[in-house]
Amino acid sequence: METSSTERNYSSPRALFSACCFALVVSAVAFGIRSNITGDLAKHFNTENQAVGWAIGGAFFGFGVSIFVGGQLCDWLGMKALLLMACVLQLAGIAWTIFAPSVFYLGVATWLIGLGNGLVEAAINPMVASLYPNEKTHRLNLLHVWWPGGIVIGGLIGFMLTQVNAPWQLKQAVVFIPAVIYGILFIGLKVPPTERVQSGVSTKAMYRELFRPLFLVFLFCMLLTAATELGPGQWMDAIMKKAAGEGILVLVWIALIMAIGRLFAGPVVHKLSPTGILLGCAVVSIVGLLLVSHATSVLGAYLASAVFAVGVCYFWPTMLGVTSERFPAGGALLMGLMGTAGMISAGFAQPLMGRLLDSFKDNPVLSLRYAAFLPAVLVVIFLIIYLSDRAKGGYKAEKLSEKALEAAALADGEA
Repeated sequence: METSSTERNYSSPRALFSACCFALVVSAVAFGIRSNITGDLAKHFNTENQAVGWAIGGAFFGFGVSIFVGGQLCDWLGMKALLLMACVLQLAGIAWTIFAPSVFYLGVATWLIGLGNGLVEAAINPMVASLYPNEKTHRLNLLHVWWPGGIVIGGLIGFMLTQVNAPWQLKQAVVFIPAVIYGILFIGLKVPPTERVQSGVSTKAMYRELFRPLFLVFLFCMLLTAATELGPGQWMDAIMKKAAGEGILVLVWIALIMAIGRLFAGPVVHKLSPTGILLGCAVVSIVGLLLVSHATSVLGAYLASAVFAVGVCYFWPTMLGVTSERFPAGGALLMGLMGTAGMISAGFAQPLMGRLLDSFKDNPVLSLRYAAFLPAVLVVIFLIIYLSDRAKGGYKAEKLSEKALEAAALADGEA
């Protein structure tokens, strides 16, 4: 029987989970619309794709900085405060984007949006892990359905507005609507403390988790998984326009497949271990990128991009799930660091993708051949981790048990 909100002293898990999903939609809608207007931005500011790449990369760098800081402030300020701060930053960034007088100020604006997006991620991931401690990977995959789901929404809105020749500024202004809605939602909700705080794990014990060798390996892998997914993703409209006619619809197609895959993550997680899922995703990502790089027709573009979508589908939420399950004492800090690594990597990937597109103007899909190196490295690492887990009896999630808490307390000199 579910514990009442009075006994819990916070709103129902269902209401909080739904609000978290809505908050993530804002980041995703902004991503989808930004992908639709990259070409317009280059024309508007009379500059090359590489310069626009540095400017829109601000969203990823800002995300990385704020999720790193937010992951450490999460327990102190509370997850609700972070989300309300995120809403204000996103609204400011959207407005500044619309009125940016130069590509430099465009970069500042996308940085503000990224700061807001990072605070959202810093709060909602540990919140979901705290609400559902016994099914973290599954619930985080369900939460992150709304990343590709929001891209579908943003991409379709951008496409429809393109059909009526709407200016790019109007497309960007659409993001105001979901940002205001989720801000209002969280004002009326009571948010719980994180799982680490509820379990009594000290701050010192949390920081100690940073130096576990396996976590550092996963942190490195996050650099590669994020660049594989988000590097090509932000430029999909420009990459696929020649082969598919409407490149933004290819991004919508990819996002739709990812959303469906994450929606049914439960059976996949049950059948395969999280490390097995990551290994499979890396293999399929290589195949998908190579297939897309050879696409010359509309049908070929959609079929190849579907394979790529399946490959990157589970990367981000499963990496967060593994972090939360295998290093639970690390709490919001470690999950925040994973997000930081992912978004900083994706930020550096933007100007690199822009430069590749400038080099392959006649056939932009060729640029994706270079991106296939990233999941190739991941295959090797994930295979070693998977085989190591198998040798030890299989993947095992750690629990913040009484025994573990006592050990942590003794180590901190608190027992």
